[in-house]
Amino acid sequence: MTPEAEKLILAMVYRPGDVSGGDPGAVLRHFGTDDGVELGRRLLREAVERNDATDFELALVVCGRFGAIDESLMPLFVDQSYTDWQTRHEELVSILGRYKSPQTVDALYHATQWIPEYLDFDEARALAHKAIWALGGTPGPEATAALTRLLTDKDETLHEAAAKQLRRRGEPVT
Repeated sequence: MTPEAEKLILAMVYRPGDVSGGDPGAVLRHFGTDDGVELGRRLLREAVERNDATDFELALVVCGRFGAIDESLMPLFVDQSYTDWQTRHEELVSILGRYKSPQTVDALYHATQWIPEYLDFDEARALAHKAIWALGGTPGPEATAALTRLLTDKDETLHEAAAKQLRRRGEPVT
């Protein structure tokens, strides 16, 4: 992506005290399109094809701003939640949690067990806790089973978080 495109996209990120949100129209004009949804999806696919972490992050901004995140992208987001070339795993877990789909359970459970190298400093295990919260909001026996597996996790905070989600779901905690 060109530096100009990066600047235009980054301007669309909302910041405290900034109500402008950048100029989405300028982004569309830069890329020669009037379809922000398709642009976001195209940029996302291209970033994944190249394993380009910066462009992946920028594509997520475009997708979010133009409302491009829907069920059609679920397989891509599930796949990317397992990769180590990008650094947006917490955002991916949040997106997967919004789907509330049994198809995301394995990826969410994986996020409770795997610590990407760039998050190795995080003793609070924010990625795992976000994934547990997402599992708690995902209906079905697959999510219940994943949460139940976490009851035996050696990390006590994950065990407690899973138990809390099971109780919230009205499931037994043993």
